[in-house]
Amino acid sequence: MSAPLRSRPAAPHEPADAPPVFPRTLTVGVLGAGRVGAVLGAALAAAGHRVVAVSGRSGAAKARLALLLPQTPNRSATAVARAATDLLIVAVPDDALAGVVAGLAEAGALRPGQVVAHTSGAHGLGVLAPAAAVGARPLALHPAMTFTGTPDDLTRLAGISYGVTAPAGLRPFAARLVADLGGVPEWVAEGDRPLYHAALAHGANHLVTLVNEAADRLRDAGVDRPEKVLAPLLRAALENALRLGDDALTGPVSRGDAGTVRRHLERLAATAPESVTPYLALARRTADRAIAAGRLRPADAEPLLDVLSGIEVAA
Repeated sequence: MSAPLRSRPAAPHEPADAPPVFPRTLTVGVLGAGRVGAVLGAALAAAGHRVVAVSGRSGAAKARLALLLPQTPNRSATAVARAATDLLIVAVPDDALAGVVAGLAEAGALRPGQVVAHTSGAHGLGVLAPAAAVGARPLALHPAMTFTGTPDDLTRLAGISYGVTAPAGLRPFAARLVADLGGVPEWVAEGDRPLYHAALAHGANHLVTLVNEAADRLRDAGVDRPEKVLAPLLRAALENALRLGDDALTGPVSRGDAGTVRRHLERLAATAPESVTPYLALARRTADRAIAAGRLRPADAEPLLDVLSGIEVAA
C-alpha cells in the first residue's frame, strides 16, 4: 500500500519531545486471536502493513486465524511481542490485560519506541504502565463495533469510530493508524474510559438482551417467527432514536397509558416473571425521559408512575 512505519531516534535538530516517526508500513504482531484481534490483524494486513506473528492457542482461535490470517505464523506471546518491532496489538480480555502486559515487560519482550496498543474499551493508558516503564509507547485503541470473527467484519469496519486514548506525541500516529483501518478516532480522556465503555455496553450488549427478551415473549404469545415481526419495527425505532433522540419515543409509557402498562405487568408476572423487573426498570427510565423531553406531562404521568412503583399492579 504505502512504504514501511519504523520508529527512529530523533535527529539532532529535532526537539526531545518531537512526535516519533514511524515507517509507512508497520511491522505488526497481534496478541490474542479472539474476534477483535484476528479481525484487526486482517484489516491491518489488508491496509498494507506486515502482520508478522499472531498468538492464539484455542481451537476456535486457530480456526479464526486460518480464515483471516492464514499465512501468519502462530507464536507464543513473547515471540509475537519480540517480532512486532513497530506495533503490538494486545487483544485479550479486559481482566487479563494487566497481567499480560506486566508479563511481557518482565520477560524483556517489549522494547523502547515500540507501540503497545490494547483494544479494551474499559481501560486507558494506566494498564500499559509496565510497557511504558521499559520505553514502549502506550496506546488505547478500541473499535466501537461488535465482532463475529469472520471476514464479514472487515466490511463493517468502514467508517466506524475508535475510542482512542494516547499521549499527545502519539496522536498523529494513532490518527493515521485508525485511518488505515478505515475508521474515525474519538479522543477519550483517560478518566472517561469506564464511562465511554459503559455507554457502549449499555447500548449494544443490553440491546441484544432486550431484543431476545421481546422475541421470547412473542413466542409465548404464539408468534412462530418473532424475528419477522420485530425486524422492521426495531430497525425503524433504532433509526428514529439515532436521528430524533427522545422525540422518537412512542408507545404506552410516552402516552401515559397506565392501564395498558398495568396489563402488561400482570401478564408478564403470570407468563414470564423474570421479565417483570427489566420491564419495570426500562419503563421507569422511559417515563423519566419522556417527562424531561416534554413528551409526557407530569400530571398525566402520575397514574403511570403509580403503576410503575407497584402501587396499582395488583389492583
